[in-house]
Amino acid sequence: MKKLPLGIQNFRKIREGGYVYVDKTQYVYNIINDGSYYFLSRPRRFGKSLLLDTIGEAFSGDRELFKGLWIYNSDYGFEKHPVIRLDMSNIANRTPDILESSLAASLNKRVSAEGLDITADIPSDIFKFLIEDLHTKYNQRVVVLIDEYDKPILDRLEDIETAKANRDVLKGFYGILKSMDPHLRLTFTTGVSKFTKTSIFSDLNNLLDITLTEEYASICGIATEDLGKHFSEHIEHLAQLEKFKQHFSLNDEILAWYDGYSWDGQARVINPFSLLSFLTQKKFASFWYASGTPKFLMDLIKKDPGAYASLANLKITETMLDSADIDDIEAELLLFQTGYLTVKEIAYDMNEEVFVLGMPNSEVRKAFDLHVAAAFTGKKQAFVKNARLEITEALENGDLHKMLESLRGLFASIPYELHVNREAYYHSVFYAVMNVLGFDIDAEVPVSGGRVDAVMELGDKAYVMEFKYVKCEQGAEPELKNELFEKALKEGMGQIKSRGYAKKYEGSGKKVHLAAFAFLGRDDIEMAVEELI
Repeated sequence: MKKLPLGIQNFRKIREGGYVYVDKTQYVYNIINDGSYYFLSRPRRFGKSLLLDTIGEAFSGDRELFKGLWIYNSDYGFEKHPVIRLDMSNIANRTPDILESSLAASLNKRVSAEGLDITADIPSDIFKFLIEDLHTKYNQRVVVLIDEYDKPILDRLEDIETAKANRDVLKGFYGILKSMDPHLRLTFTTGVSKFTKTSIFSDLNNLLDITLTEEYASICGIATEDLGKHFSEHIEHLAQLEKFKQHFSLNDEILAWYDGYSWDGQARVINPFSLLSFLTQKKFASFWYASGTPKFLMDLIKKDPGAYASLANLKITETMLDSADIDDIEAELLLFQTGYLTVKEIAYDMNEEVFVLGMPNSEVRKAFDLHVAAAFTGKKQAFVKNARLEITEALENGDLHKMLESLRGLFASIPYELHVNREAYYHSVFYAVMNVLGFDIDAEVPVSGGRVDAVMELGDKAYVMEFKYVKCEQGAEPELKNELFEKALKEGMGQIKSRGYAKKYEGSGKKVHLAAFAFLGRDDIEMAVEELI
């Protein structure tokens, strides 16, 4: 069996070291021949760095390194060009001054290695002179590869002013590329986000964004057909292990856990980091998710809890992606760009493409829901897992009152500084917990009479739920609380019935439970339940 290249982003090391390599060189060939300025957004740990390194090696002049790959037998001439590779994840960015100093140091290291005489201090000037001098030295135009272009911004989103200042530094730095056109053979820029693309690269009006282009939908990640082609021996070996013998189809379970990413709504790819981690560690786990969940994402969701409950079948347009910037970040767009949502299908509205988004697979859904529940409640994930077990038992027994006790404990544990006095907050915490439990739950379900807050199915039971929040001053008298509870519960149950929220279950044979929840605050939750016969 070939070795697994987990964590290896160096094309030469993979090829010379006998590691598995999923051939992406036809994409490399098309990139080299079809354009000059490219931009690609993909989530972290998705093979962007390896792709850039492969492009860089294609300009090294070493044709034999590509023997056996698609590009080797093509008409590509493997002409050697000088390559500048900038990995922004290795550039310090705590402040704009540190960012500029680190950029200058990185470029000057290359200047020294090339034996060039450049005395500039400003990073953009060093960059400009380096490109010109390399062109002169090698009499070949220069290839510029920029990896994780947005890292200095994403790292500082918790301090928006520093993020903006870093953005301005990068805008000036990247901006010199347009004036360098006579000296450039190719530029290829990758990053996680698109929301800064327009503002940072506004001067590069010839930049080709291939992020959502059908032709390049599978440029990163592992296509489903490549799973068997390149990893069948490893999968067959695992299938013989005792802990995997009970699986009906290990291939199918791998796909359920790690497949499902798409940028055109058709071609779907497997998360390479998660697949390689699974094959190496021989267990199913949320490897990609555990490798780093940005705190700013959870902060955004806590500020807008309604966004979490409305993630199912979320719709966006490319215009929305391109027009967003750090001054106006929406959690939904950032969740897509960072890999927590993916394109499920593409629809059309007035000739504009509309991207329907959803969670890509089990790995992301299981880990994300657990993380959101923990973030909303301010508790460790172990605490949420314990609540999950209690609620599971209650629902399996059809005992909603027992479930209510668990929910009360969960909400009462929320620190006051995290608590949000909004109906969407309670709705979202409940939705997160139910998803963590693995229930078939839908939020904001459209029906003819309106939108149901939550619908959940478990075996022969179905639960139709409505949430109501009523503001109540802390320390209010019990009589007032009872009056508010009674009014809210009556309104919630009346809404379920009058709008026919449970109509879809007529004749289904399921036991249907109608549940209205009323929240007066962090410590006050009541519920009204009726069972349809």
